[in-house]
Amino acid sequence: VQLQACGGGLMLAGGSLRLSCVASGRTFSSYGMGWFRQAPGKEREFVAAISWNGFATVYADSVEGRVTISRDNTKNTVYLQMNSLKPEDTAVYYCAVSRYSSGRTYLYDYGYWGQGTLVTVSS
Repeated sequence: VQLQACGGGLMLAGGSLRLSCVASGRTFSSYGMGWFRQAPGKEREFVAAISWNGFATVYADSVEGRVTISRDNTKNTVYLQMNSLKPEDTAVYYCAVSRYSSGRTYLYDYGYWGQGTLVTVSS
């Protein structure tokens, strides 16, 4: 089982970025998926999550209105569209598969994790 996240990079504040995470080795279409991030010296924190069918989403307050999570189960892929980037968005972003059909905000509700992709936002 592998989760491959990509799309990170160096961005200017105010810019946009789309992260992708492709799951391989098995299908996760019955499970919620989420994005977390970890800034240097900080704990990993919740960003966004989506239910198995994409009908329900939940966001951290810090990104609400600027970020959209979506998924394409035909491609076993989850996306994170990030707009109006801020320097405080700088972190390694991780995708993960929930143990449940819903997307969860709690880190330990996730059983599979990708390797992370670095997003750096410069002012």
